[in-house]
Amino acid sequence: MTDFRLRTRRDQEIAPAPTVLLDWFPGGGGTIQVRQSLTSHLAAPTAALDILRLAAAVYCADRLTLRPGTWTRCIGLELPVRDVAAWSAVADDLASSLSFLSGDYWTLRPIPSSEPSRHAQAANDPVDAVCLFSGGLDSFAGAVDLLADGKRVCLVAHYEGGQAPKTQEQLARQLARRFGTDRVVLRRIFLRPAPKTSGQTRPLPEAREPSTRSRSLLFLAAGLVVAAGYGPDVPLVIPENGFIGINVPLTDARNGSLTTRTTHPHFMADLRDRIARLEITNTITNPFRLMTKGEMLAASKDQETLWALARKTLSCAHPEAPRFAKRRQGNCGYCFPCLIRRGALNHVGLDDPADYSFDAMHEDEQLTGDRGDDLRALVRSLNHTARPIDVLRNGPVPSAEVRDFAGVYERGRAEILAWMHAANPSTKLRRLLPP
Repeated sequence: MTDFRLRTRRDQEIAPAPTVLLDWFPGGGGTIQVRQSLTSHLAAPTAALDILRLAAAVYCADRLTLRPGTWTRCIGLELPVRDVAAWSAVADDLASSLSFLSGDYWTLRPIPSSEPSRHAQAANDPVDAVCLFSGGLDSFAGAVDLLADGKRVCLVAHYEGGQAPKTQEQLARQLARRFGTDRVVLRRIFLRPAPKTSGQTRPLPEAREPSTRSRSLLFLAAGLVVAAGYGPDVPLVIPENGFIGINVPLTDARNGSLTTRTTHPHFMADLRDRIARLEITNTITNPFRLMTKGEMLAASKDQETLWALARKTLSCAHPEAPRFAKRRQGNCGYCFPCLIRRGALNHVGLDDPADYSFDAMHEDEQLTGDRGDDLRALVRSLNHTARPIDVLRNGPVPSAEVRDFAGVYERGRAEILAWMHAANPSTKLRRLLPP
C-alpha cells in the first residue's frame, strides 16, 4: 500500500513518512503544482471544490505510484473535506469507482478540514452549458454542436504542457470567431505533481508513472466545479464517441488497467450516483455515447465549421513522441486514438495521411517495434468476429443497452476496416487484413 495525504493548508497535520504529502496550498509552494482559471469569479459550492481536490490528489497519486509487473497497485488517500459525514457515507463507493477507472485498489479516508464551507452564488456571466474541451476531435465536435444550437458555452480544459494548450487556445479562438466572442468562454487548469523545491515540507519521489488512467477524473472534476460554479442547473457535457467509450480491449492482454474507461457507461453511472449523494445537482451527459466517431462527424449540426477545423484538433495519445524520430509533433498516426481518428475522417471523406507524423498504412516498419503495437493489436482484433458479449469485456453495461453498444462496436470496427481498405495499404499490411 502506498499512502498519500492531501493538505490544503500549511497548519494541517504532517503525516509521518513514508506517507507522501500532496500539498495544494494557496499561492503555491506545495507539492501539487497548479495554475488555473477554473473558478475565477465563480463561487463554486464546497462539495464541488472538494471533488476537484480529490481528483487532483488521485491524479498525482496515480502519477507518483509506479505500476509493478502485475500493473495493479494499492493506493490509500487521506482527504480533508468540509462535510466529513457526507463524504464518509460515499467514500467506499467512490473508492470502488476509482478502482474501476484505474484498475487498482483504492481506499479513501475523509478527514475534517479546517476551512470554512462555501455556498454557491449566481455567476455574473451565466452560460448555458459547460463542455469538456481537450483539443481533441470529439470534444471539439461537442462544442460545435452546442454553439450551433445557440448556446453560450464554457469550455473546460486540463493540460500539463506540450501540444495540448496551444491547440486548445487556437480552437477556442476559432470557435469565438465563428460564433461570437460573447458565446465562448475558455477556463483551464494546469496541474501536475510539482518538481522538488526548497520550500516543500516533503518533496515528492522523482519517478513518474506514464499510465495516467485517472486523468479523466481530474478532467471531469474540473468541468463539474465550473458547472456548479455557474449554477446548480448548468449541465456538464462530456463529448466522446461510444466506440471508445465502451473501449472493448483489442486483445486479452490489454484488459484491465491497460484499457481506459474514461466514459465507460458503468463508470459514468457510478459517478452520477456519487455526485448526487454529495448533493451536486448538475447533470452529466455524453451526446455521442451511442455513436461511432465517424457517425459523430456526419451528424454534426454545423458540418462546415467542424470539417473546416477537424484537422487542427489533436486526438493523439502521445503527440510529442514523433520528435524522437525527428518528425513534426502532433497526431502521430500510429497510436490507437489516431487510428480511430483516421477511420472516422475517412467516413466523411476527410482522411489525409499528410496530417500525421507517420502513415501507418504505408510505412511497413509500423508493423514492427513499439510504434506498431496498437496497429498490430487492432488488426488482430479485426480478424476476430465481433460478438455482442464483447461489449462486456471492459466492464458491465446496463442490460437494456447491451444491444445498442454492440451495434456501436460493430459499426466502429466496420468504419476502421473500411478506412484501411480505402487507404490502399501496403502489400504486407493488406495480407493481414480481413476482407
